[in-house]
Amino acid sequence: MTHARQHRIQVVAHRGASEEAPEHTLAAYRKAIEDGADALECDVRLTADGHLVCVHDWRVNRTSNGRGAVSALELADLAALDFGARRTREFWRTRDEQPDWEHRPEDREETSVLTLERLLQLVSDAGRRVELAIETKHPTRWAGQVEERLLLLLKRFGLDAPASAEESPVRVMSFSARSLHRVHAASPTLPTVYLMQFVSPRLRDGRLPAGVRIAGPSIRIVRNHPAYMERLKQAGHQVHVWTVNETTDVDLCAGLGVDAIITNRPRSVLEHLDRLNDLGR
Repeated sequence: MTHARQHRIQVVAHRGASEEAPEHTLAAYRKAIEDGADALECDVRLTADGHLVCVHDWRVNRTSNGRGAVSALELADLAALDFGARRTREFWRTRDEQPDWEHRPEDREETSVLTLERLLQLVSDAGRRVELAIETKHPTRWAGQVEERLLLLLKRFGLDAPASAEESPVRVMSFSARSLHRVHAASPTLPTVYLMQFVSPRLRDGRLPAGVRIAGPSIRIVRNHPAYMERLKQAGHQVHVWTVNETTDVDLCAGLGVDAIITNRPRSVLEHLDRLNDLGR
């Protein structure tokens, strides 16, 4: 099936180029920028001493050589851990090919815990526009302090109060409507994305929580309820889909006119979308 693509789909690197390098590491984000990603996605959690770090799970056990809850550890504790060794050992032993990225213990910065401040600096030094999609993780013991610290950090980079949502290089995402409400109340022009694992009955008509203009459905929702994408569009919302890695899913999203694809494989998705453009699909 072919579809006319009326607009350019933004390709967002999920936790960086996380198919190629350990998720949420400087190595993964450098690779994503090198591969041409339009935007980077990250999850943020607050440490015990008040730093925002890019870690998905509430514990560090899966992604590092350490143990414990992010919220109970200080930044210095996290900085002592290696967020690359476990991925290299467990992920690549089942693969025939080797990644372009290679884990070297001496390159500590590349696989140390990544602070959101360092990621913002990387984006600002990219030499081109690279957008950032920041997901706040809830529930957490720190509750609203996460959004408070996030907005303070964005203010330091001059990103907390864009002239308009369309001009903003940063957006805040969450499965928590309350989190997005806090962000919108403090910074009405900062775009927010409501992430969804399923479509609740009260939102089936295409509505989103107050102040939110971007829907973030999972690829499973898109596959099972393609007509819902049209309802979201008719309601005036953008659609950013996660996590899209297979070419058949990329084709589906392109055909439905979604605005952004969040993927572990930014380079391959960009190449596939370029081929669709060349074919006039």
